[in-house]
Amino acid sequence: MRGLFAGGALIATGGGLAACGTKPAKKTEAEKAACVATDVSATEKKLTFSNWPLYIDVDEKDETKRPTLDAFAAKTGIAVTYNEDVNDNNEFFGKVRNQLQACQSIDRDVMVLTDWMASRVVGLGWVQQFDNAKTPNFTKNVLATLRNRPWDKDMKFAAPWQSGLTGIAYNAKVTKEVRTIDELLTRADLKGKVAVLSEMRDTVGLILMSQGKDPGTVTEAEFDAALEKLKKAVDSGQIRKFTGNDYKEDLNKGDLAACIAWSGDVIQLSAENEDVKFVTPESGLMLWSDNILIPSTATHKGNVEQLIDYYYDPKVAAELAAYVNYICPVQGAQDEMQKLDPDLAGNQLIFPDAATLAKTKAFKALTEDEDKKFSAKFEAISGA
Repeated sequence: MRGLFAGGALIATGGGLAACGTKPAKKTEAEKAACVATDVSATEKKLTFSNWPLYIDVDEKDETKRPTLDAFAAKTGIAVTYNEDVNDNNEFFGKVRNQLQACQSIDRDVMVLTDWMASRVVGLGWVQQFDNAKTPNFTKNVLATLRNRPWDKDMKFAAPWQSGLTGIAYNAKVTKEVRTIDELLTRADLKGKVAVLSEMRDTVGLILMSQGKDPGTVTEAEFDAALEKLKKAVDSGQIRKFTGNDYKEDLNKGDLAACIAWSGDVIQLSAENEDVKFVTPESGLMLWSDNILIPSTATHKGNVEQLIDYYYDPKVAAELAAYVNYICPVQGAQDEMQKLDPDLAGNQLIFPDAATLAKTKAFKALTEDEDKKFSAKFEAISGA
């Protein structure tokens, strides 16, 4: 995952290594055109949305209700089937790659993927363009730092859903504060109670920063040195497991004492459990964005365009951000948040200022060969 505030530094090239098996083939322009499904939005007022857990607002009194999504349905007449089935980019890619490669339906009209994976599926030709004329709020209100990214220069393939930060989380009920990546990977009282992310760029990026290296310019030798540090923590039993978004339950219960974690998850958990804390490591944070994409085989593109435009209304964006607590990608949402919750409007994890962003890094753009090599080395340790 990992954002473009630094000018798209972490974008992977399209057509990178698949999560497993043989490398998927990049489609030709003719193949892309032949794969685009017929849009039946005019006659079918529905869409199916695949997203990460804890990534949409929920009614506190009735968890079956999602206020902004319900309001969208009421406004447009479009019924949304909402699934929280994206737990890890590579894992999700593995679920859908064969169908998308073969131009077969994946029964989804929206999938939300992190920058580097989004750039991959765009490069492979597996997503549809949306019509900017039908998404005026998006083209007007997307943050300047997220415009015209190298892999989506015309802003037709991906609309940022949320951005966020990767740092350290700990449960104060079972451990004292964890301030550094070194502490996380070596402190004796944490042994066997630590999780790190299965997202290579997050975990290795933070380790690189702890070693005084910049993930945005990492060499293979520096990457290998970071992996050696990670491997020692795995071999010693310090690290219990590699996780996707599913670390949150164990952290909340105290089964995990500390972990590498995403900012919005931790803010949400801490609202219910004050023992769960988010820490900016002394060496800094990783920064990323997740993006709305329309699979090439989706049959409700027009309905998705309405969804994108709806969520780029600053008022709606503020309502969403007030619940999910990630970095809001919509210009004007901070002013709307001031009306909803002034404390959140000033929260640096939702509306970061220049000083907060100065503490962040993004992983460099990997060539296809680098991505293949780095991923294989990481997976040899993580067991992915």
